[in-house]
Amino acid sequence: MAKIMIVDDSPADLRFMGDILTRTPHAVTPVNNPLDVEATAAREVPDLILLDVVMPERNGYEVLRGLKRQEGMERVKVVFVSSKGGETDVKWGLRQGAVDYLIKPYTAEQVLAVLARHL
Repeated sequence: MAKIMIVDDSPADLRFMGDILTRTPHAVTPVNNPLDVEATAAREVPDLILLDVVMPERNGYEVLRGLKRQEGMERVKVVFVSSKGGETDVKWGLRQGAVDYLIKPYTAEQVLAVLARHL
């Protein structure tokens, strides 16, 4: 069983992703405020973070850079989950250090495939 953290400012998106992940044996921690990610990650030490890109106050790229500077987070895998699905968006996300990129709207099968690839 892995620990998965979902980060999204949209309650509907958090709920949808959470519903998909309840089909798995993994422990899930939802976070709806990008300012809380580092503290929650330090406390929970997730194996994988599903991270939205477009959020108020702090976008996903900023959150990822903050996580990478945090001691103990070097091995945490981050997957961007975003409606920004252009080729340059995906390439930029991967250059920032994400291991994968999931484009909204996504299906349960796509989410489970991402988990299979990285856990």
